[in-house]
Amino acid sequence: MDVKQAAEYLNMSVPWVYREAPRLGLIPYKFGRGRNAKLQFKVSDVQSWLKQQRVSG
Repeated sequence: MDVKQAAEYLNMSVPWVYREAPRLGLIPYKFGRGRNAKLQFKVSDVQSWLKQQRVSG
């Protein structure tokens, strides 16, 4: 999934995905170089990362 799809799935903004997701452990795959590089995420990675973020209560 691309950054926009990941943002929609996580109910977050696109800038948040670019800025915070890698810092919080959601590692993107980078295609291309420099400013034209595209980030992609594996659907299974996003789903498992989201499950890990649940707060038990």
